[in-house]
Amino acid sequence: MTLFNGIFPFYWQGRKPFVFNVSIIIVIIIFLTLTLSFLLILPGIRGRARLYWLLRVILSLFIGVVIVVVQFSGNWETGWVTAKTSYKSFSNAVVNADIGLHIGLAGVNVTLVGNPVNQINETINYNEHFSWSFGEDYDLSYSEGLERGLPRPILYVAEKFTLNSPCGVHAQYRISSHYASATMWVAFCAWLIANMLFSMPVLVYGGYMMLVTGAFVLFSLLSFSTVRNFPMCAIQFGPASLETVYGGSFWLTLATSLLCFLIGMFVIVLNYWRPKQLKAFFDLCEDEEEGGKELGEVYVNPQLVAGEVLVPPSDFRLTVKNI
Repeated sequence: MTLFNGIFPFYWQGRKPFVFNVSIIIVIIIFLTLTLSFLLILPGIRGRARLYWLLRVILSLFIGVVIVVVQFSGNWETGWVTAKTSYKSFSNAVVNADIGLHIGLAGVNVTLVGNPVNQINETINYNEHFSWSFGEDYDLSYSEGLERGLPRPILYVAEKFTLNSPCGVHAQYRISSHYASATMWVAFCAWLIANMLFSMPVLVYGGYMMLVTGAFVLFSLLSFSTVRNFPMCAIQFGPASLETVYGGSFWLTLATSLLCFLIGMFVIVLNYWRPKQLKAFFDLCEDEEEGGKELGEVYVNPQLVAGEVLVPPSDFRLTVKNI
């Protein structure tokens, strides 16, 4: 006989956050640093170009940070249910809790929050992450959870996504998430190329690359949404059922895709109908025509003979500067 008959009744308190993790915080800090760096340049820009510069920087960095951050978020698909359920295996204790399921591109997070939090002499506020990203073994994470004695509702929900589960959704979610993540990284590369083209006198190609960026972001959404074509196993807690819907990351990614299409079409249309205004917006004004350009500054020599007259060319312009 072992202590507690081989049951692991204690839960390790080092829990992983399911909305914001270290990777998301690092990405946000990097993009905030870039934003502040560009804002420091803003006072040195005069006129309306300052407003154009600010708008370009904010929109571009917003698109970039969304493309990167949503890949580490865990709420592409999410669901909550409130139910009375057994707390631990081989125990008759029943708790009233909110059970949440959060599905991301890297795996699933299952949360268990007591209602109220303090019940049966314990603080019921748990969260567990099960990863299916490259190099990770989802079933191994689930087995480790069994050994650690995780609460029964968490194990029950996590078991639905195991490889050998009768639900059979593990392969669909894993493959669709991998393809969605890959297309998002391609979209990020297209976003970088678009920004480089916008700093050159080839603005229309920057518009085309923004359309490519929006297309790959949209492809990632289509890849992830294919899992909805398969029937999802019922996750029942007594009479209550846990059902999932698209989460905030999915809708934010969709809005970013539409924004990329809007910017790309805006640049392409203006390039053909208002090219001068477009170049003014991107601070790429053309030089003046050759016939109207001024020569450099000319200094008048006070030693010149008064009677000697210099006849300049007809297109010559003289700028007098006091010494």
